[in-house]
Amino acid sequence: MIIEQRTYGYHPGTLPKFFALYEQSGARALQQRVLGNLIGYFTSELGPLNQTVHLWGYTSLDDRGARRAELMSHQLWRDFLGQITPMIQHQESKILLPTDFSPIRTIATNTSGSDN
Repeated sequence: MIIEQRTYGYHPGTLPKFFALYEQSGARALQQRVLGNLIGYFTSELGPLNQTVHLWGYTSLDDRGARRAELMSHQLWRDFLGQITPMIQHQESKILLPTDFSPIRTIATNTSGSDN
């Protein structure tokens, strides 16, 4: 099990518009269906502001690559990206590996087979 942490920084004042588009366009439903294991989706309250941070679980890097490629194959997703790209100041993606004693290891193992 691997976890991808994706962090996006938005121009001030654009988060409400982002979330409205994410929901109303169908992008959220598509992303969750294709990527599967959403562990959490957050906004920043302290520290760097105007950020979203989301965590996605995958069985492997190959699983991640296949799911991300499938997501990009959908016109709805590409149209959504075209609408939100001007709102984004920066983005970062990290691959996290749970330690042997990490509680997420058990949770991730129990949910990795579901397609939510």
